[in-house]
Formats: sequence, C-alpha cells, structure tokens
Amino acid sequence: MTTSASPITALLGPTNTGKTHHAIERMLEHASGMIGLPLRLLAREVYDRLTARVGESRVALVTGEEQRIPRRPSYWVATVEAMPVDREVDFLAVDEVQLAAHAQRGHVFTSRLLSARGRLETWFLGGATMRDALRELVPTARHVEHPRLSRLSYAGATPLARLPPRSAVIAFSMPHVYELAERLRKRRGGAAVVLGALSPRTRNAQVAMFQAGEVDCLVATDAVGMGLNLDVEHVAFAATRKFDGRDVRDVDDAELGQIAGRAGRWIHDGTFGALTPLELPSGTVHAIETHTFSRVRRVQWRSDALDFASIAALRASLAEPPSRGIFRHAAGAEDAACLAHLAGRAEVGRRATSPDRVRLLWDVCTVPDFRKLMLEVHVDFLAELFIELADRGRLGDAWLERHVGELERGAPSDVEELVARTAAVRTFTYVANRGSWLDAPETWQARTRALEDRLSDALHERLVLRFVDAKKASRPRARPRGRRVARESEPELAALADGGLDPGHPFAKLAALRAGLGPARAAVARPGAPAWVDEIVESAHASLALGASGEVVHAAGGRVVGRVVRGGSIALPDVRLADGDELGAGARSRIHRRLLAFARDVVGELLGGVGELASHAGASAPLRAFVHRLEQGLGTALEADLEDVLARLSGDDRAALEERGVRFGAGVVYLPRGVTPAPVAARVALASSWFRAGRALVAPAGGAVSFVPSRGVDRRAYAAIGFPVVGPRAIRADVLDRVVAHLARSADDERADEATLASWIGAPRGDVRKVLAAAPRGDVQRATPDTRARDEAPS
Repeated sequence: MTTSASPITALLGPTNTGKTHHAIERMLEHASGMIGLPLRLLAREVYDRLTARVGESRVALVTGEEQRIPRRPSYWVATVEAMPVDREVDFLAVDEVQLAAHAQRGHVFTSRLLSARGRLETWFLGGATMRDALRELVPTARHVEHPRLSRLSYAGATPLARLPPRSAVIAFSMPHVYELAERLRKRRGGAAVVLGALSPRTRNAQVAMFQAGEVDCLVATDAVGMGLNLDVEHVAFAATRKFDGRDVRDVDDAELGQIAGRAGRWIHDGTFGALTPLELPSGTVHAIETHTFSRVRRVQWRSDALDFASIAALRASLAEPPSRGIFRHAAGAEDAACLAHLAGRAEVGRRATSPDRVRLLWDVCTVPDFRKLMLEVHVDFLAELFIELADRGRLGDAWLERHVGELERGAPSDVEELVARTAAVRTFTYVANRGSWLDAPETWQARTRALEDRLSDALHERLVLRFVDAKKASRPRARPRGRRVARESEPELAALADGGLDPGHPFAKLAALRAGLGPARAAVARPGAPAWVDEIVESAHASLALGASGEVVHAAGGRVVGRVVRGGSIALPDVRLADGDELGAGARSRIHRRLLAFARDVVGELLGGVGELASHAGASAPLRAFVHRLEQGLGTALEADLEDVLARLSGDDRAALEERGVRFGAGVVYLPRGVTPAPVAARVALASSWFRAGRALVAPAGGAVSFVPSRGVDRRAYAAIGFPVVGPRAIRADVLDRVVAHLARSADDERADEATLASWIGAPRGDVRKVLAAAPRGDVQRATPDTRARDEAPS
C-alpha cells in the first residue's frame, strides 16, 4: 500500500455523526478506493450500500469468511484484518481507529494507521478519544471533528416492566441476556436477541424482527455497540461489569458511551439509563451525555517484519519490543498465544523446519476461534489443521468431509447447541475461504455457507419460539412520523418473510403457527424468507436478465422478480419488486438492493466503464461533461449534441475514451458493443422507463438497421437505444457512421449515394432522400481509419 505524502484526514466524533457515510461518499468521488471496517456485518452493510449505487461489478467484498471479488473492481470493502493492503487505490479509509487500543485486535489497527495509505487521499475515522494518539502516530493528518446529529440524555433507572417502547436492554453475558429476554416475553410479549456469538445471518434476522416492530424490545450484549444501525430510542443497562476473557472488570465509560449511542439515530434524540436497581454513576452519565471520555494514551503494537526462518525466529520477531512510548506490545493477541502452544508440540516442530512451513504454521495460527471454548481446544484443532496441510499440501475432501459432515448430521434442538454448532461451522467457512489450502475451495465454500445458513435460520427459529409470545407480541408498527423503519444503510437486514415453505423447511412449523394466528399476529411468527429470496440475493449477474419490456428475470425457474422504473436519471434507474407484498420489510429491502445493483451493472456494461473515467478526482471538466452526455444516451450521441465538449477534449482524454471502446465516428459518437441485439433490448427497457414511452418504444424487428420512429416518443429515446433519428428514420449508430462518412467522400455523385444508401439503410428511396437532406455532414477526417475503409453494406 502506498505510504506517500498524500493528504490524510482524521474524521473524529461520537456515534451518530455520519463519519462512515461521509467516507463512503468521498471514496465514490475517486476512481478507486478501499475502506476497512471493524466487523464483517458492517462490511457487508457498506458493500450492499455501494453495490446499490455503482453495481456489483465494481465493488469487492473481502472478509475472513466471505470473498466476492469481481473481475475488475474499483472499490474494496473489507474487515480491517482482511484489507488487501498490497493493492494500490486512490482513496483509503479505516473506520473505528480507536480500536487500536484493543488488546486482541489493536495491533492491526495500529499497523493500518502507520502504513496504509491511499495514493491520493487517506481518511481515518474514529472517536475523539483518539485525537492525541493520532497527532503522535500520524502527525501530518488534518483533524476534522463532527458533532453528534442528535441529543443523548439520561433518563434514570427504570423497571423492566416500564421500559419505554423501542428499548434496547444491555447485559454482558449470555445467561443474563437469556434471563432478561424470558422476563420480557412474560411482560411485553417478547424480545429480539443480539449476541456476539450469533452468526451475522441470525443477528440480521433478529434485528429485522425488532426493526419491523414485531417485538418492541431488544436484549443484547455489547455486540450491539458497533456495526448495527437500529431504530432504538432508549438504551437501558442491566449491568456494567463484564468478563473480558481473562477477568471480570468494569465496562469503561467510553464503551458504555459507544453502546448508549445506539439510541436516537440520525436527527432523532435518544435516551439512556439503567434497569432498577442499577444506577449509573453521575460521572459516567456526564461523560456519555457530553461525549467526553478518557483519551487513548497508548495503542497496541506488534512488528510487521516477521522472521520465518524458524519457529524460534518467528516468536522472537513477534516479541520485538516497541520503540516508542505510545506503543504497548500486543502480548495478549490470540494468534501469538496459539503459536506459543503449538511451538511446544513435537509433532508440529518436526514439520515446521523451513521458512515456507513456518509461514504456513503462522497462517494456521491466524484462524479465529469462533467457538470461544478453552484456548487449548482451539490449539488442538489448529495442530490437526497444520499437520494435514504440512503432510498433504492441501486439505483433502476426505478430511473436510469428516469434519463438516459431522456438523451436518443431526438436528440440534436447543439454542445453546445451535449457537455452538454454528460457531464451529464458521471456522470451516473461514478455512474454505483460504483457497490455496483446498483442492476444491468453491465447492466447500458453498457447502459450509449453506450449512451455516441452515443452522442460522434454525437458531433464529428457536430464539423466536423461546423468547417471543405470539399472543402478546406487538403488531408490526407503522412507520413513525419523520423516521424510516428500514434505512438504505441497512439493506442487509434479513427478512422475516411469510409462507410458501416446504414441509422440510426449518420454519415450516412456525409458518403453520403464523397461519393459525391470523393476520393480526401474523408477522410475529415470520422467522425466515422463502428460499428463492436468498437465491436471488446471492445470484451472480449472469443469473439475472433484463427484458425489453423492463422485467428482471431470474434464470432459475424463469421467475420475474421485478422491473426497472424511472430513477434519478436514465443511467441511474430504480427498480420495483414483482412479489413484494408477500415478504417482510427486510426481504424486500435485500431483493431491492440486489436488483438495484443488477440495474447499475447493466448500465455499466452498456457504457463499458466509460463512467469510471469521469469519477476520477483528476478528471478534466470537458471529460466529465462528455461522459455525462454519453451516459444520458446510454452510449450514443449525435456529434452535433457534443460539439462544444468535443472541441475541448484533450488528446489524452480522447485516447482514454477510445481505449474504453468509444468510437468517434462521422456524425455520431457511440460504443459499438451497445448496438448488438442483447444490449439494444436492455437499452429499450431503460429508455422506455426514463422517457415514459411505454410500449411505443420497441427494438427493431428482424435485425433491421433502421425503422420509422413512433409518433409522440421523444427523439432522445431513440438515440438512447442506439438508433438516432435522422429525417424520417431511426438509424443504428454504426450504420449512421458509415452513411455520414460515405456522404463526406461522395458529395459529387448523389445518385450513387442514393442507391448505395438505400441498401445500407434498408429504406425506400423516398426515405433515403429525406435522410440525405437531414444527415449531419460529418468531417471525414474525424472518422477512424477503419470507418473510412468500410465499403460494404452492414449486416
């Protein structure tokens, strides 16, 4: 990653200041970028937001458990640990940099602060507690502080039975969370549950239940403090002490403030307090209300220059003492602790005898302990994993089948066992994403992901059965005035959808229960979306198709899932779902996000990446203007409509456009790839919705290269489908190019022109004469050599 003197901005402030939003918007102003986020869940949220803006073909997602990398991405979204820092990008951002003080993960954030840079611009986002540390670590950074967008005030202590609507109750252990959820089930009809041990899919489903108003309370650990934007109006602490993996300690004010900040999102004020008999100290209350917390004075650090000559050399390099007073050595990192245990095992030492084997051992040590049992149990698994890789070079199918197959057998019935099994599967999902370790990584990635999804859905079902009383739970709430129930920033929250489930589906019993409850309570028992929802959300671009009438069709089964409708511009269409009424708000949001990304990708394919040239921060004004006009024609424009910007385009800009496939023809500028039948059908769909042409705008039948345009249809619509109107005919752009070039060469022989052009255009002589009269007289010198050389009629 570039470490040059590009401008660095430190954007600091409390929760709900829009820091991440501003960073995303700034990244999109650059031609390429990367953002590192603290959680997989938050990374997926940002990925969904970006793909809905620019399409999936331009955005890559990289986490330990998931990789979605298109052929040529412009933007990278990753967890901080998974950031591909060897890749150069124009803009780079790291979120929640105050985690540099975290005992387990802090050294990774510190490393990013010290060395990760964008080629043109770098942003570091975090709490104001990092102000002094950043001044020492990144002295050239420009500091910008954002105030919170809403007020956060203390509401005192409240009994559980009197919690205000839209409350989140915070505990710091799973048993305490379960106890509170049980009590809320009896008193308030139930609660959603959010734990760090839940998979992202289960967490999303639980949160969606709360967001939709199907339950009015949420019980959570501190996992809710980061990465989830919720419609919470009040946060109540049921405890202020936690076990951090080593000791039971008081949760510090900054941590409490991060959690309390979940209340009152955007411009809506929020409150926080405690559950009686707990009272928050006055100093803590003041700190949270004023967002004034103790400064981060030291950050975790570990050397990045690791020595793989031997296990001993690796451990020595990991133990290298820091050279600056602000650094605290990351002695408690889990990967180093695992290495220390494995180094004492003879069967490991016999195999780790070369730099390559030592590096492999270190890679194995970085596999996270999702199960959170004893460290020794995790080390036993890592030892087995390393030995298999060292002896065989890859993880064989038989080895994976033994482990994954065991997790597939049986059907756990209680919440605790489902949590444990899902965590175990996440370990193998992570391993499967280390492609070089497996013979068939794609096969095992799909299998472990499918198993994780099944277990996650079953866990959500059990949580609903255990902690939601369908007879007492609240009805889905109406959208509060001035507030959106599901924001665009939350498209990944899973749907609580109804019906249509096969008898073997894990939610079949709940679907039957829901049907029996009747419509008044129906939404309470909607624990999962129909299987086709996930198929569409996770589908590849090629699995969806856009028809000329605007329908979006999913290839599997030919289901029409939506249609394109008029959006912000012809190049930014919106989509409308075909089957939205039967789904919950979360499922509709997820499908809408996927179809919107598909529509953006369709436009991107039509324009051949031309839009990316204008998104570069250094793009010239004439280039931006040219690209904008070409986008409004979906890749086609008459030369006369571009005359002012063509005169100002530099030679370099023109060359860059030609490299992306733009043809500066005679009388017309176009992308040849956009005038073949499939792209024309997509252009008809997009132009029909934008110009409100309905069925009057159709693609020419039988491969015709010209036709008579319909009356009452905006002539710009025909240019947008690749057939600019000249006189009485709409003529395909490449044919018009040949026609104008021919006219420029044959001005002295009009009869020859008329006969030739009648066959080229496929039109009666009378129409040809009118075309000749109206045709632009392009400069033949502007045509490309291959255009001037064309002599035969187009196909």
